[in-house]
Amino acid sequence: MITNRGRIDVGARNAGAPPDLRSARLDRRWFLFGSAAGLGALALSGCASTDDMLRAEAAKDYGPVPDEKFPIPAVDVSKIDPKYFRKIVDYDSLEAPGTIIIDPSNYYLYRIEGEGKATRYGANVTRPEFKWSGDAYVGRKAEWPVWTPPKEMIQRQPEAGKYARGMPGGLDNPLGARTLYLYQDGKYTLCTIYSTSDPDSIGTGVTSGCTGLLSQDMLDLYPRTPVKTKVIILPA
Repeated sequence: MITNRGRIDVGARNAGAPPDLRSARLDRRWFLFGSAAGLGALALSGCASTDDMLRAEAAKDYGPVPDEKFPIPAVDVSKIDPKYFRKIVDYDSLEAPGTIIIDPSNYYLYRIEGEGKATRYGANVTRPEFKWSGDAYVGRKAEWPVWTPPKEMIQRQPEAGKYARGMPGGLDNPLGARTLYLYQDGKYTLCTIYSTSDPDSIGTGVTSGCTGLLSQDMLDLYPRTPVKTKVIILPA
């Protein structure tokens, strides 16, 4: 377990609807102004909630990504609390732009942008028994990585043994489309920031020390996060 100084004892952890129109004819005006105007009318008439508006907007960020090696499907945004959608927020920090801060208590990951701003992503985080805090850094990165279950996981879940030599990258791979591997003092912590295609997991504690973002969010974060990027995990 990692202490408040950020050290890890690997042996102590088990790793790893449009508005009502007066005419049935949809004229060109409707198509020009599109869903934004329609949803605005819904909200004013009391037919759409703020959450409906947020989800309609978020659908643009969380749509399908067909050009990937393994095409990524759209996220069912109805399954996510809108507070977890990607957003630029006010965030005062003395950390350098690019720094990643993980807030497991609130299920957020922040990327510092500077000038009092950060990109905030909804996340899944570690289960209580695997919680840790401290400083780390991105030691390496991978696209559609191979996943190899740690020996401790195989001991707990023998069915994972069939992947002892590695599970090829793909949509069913637990690490997903992109992964950032976290290191301390030159050593891999067994913890990652990884991609998930499971919207139900966002805002929950489900991992063994790792932090998961929706695949579309990882596609946003990954290219802006070079190796050696500082990562701070706040106390849960």
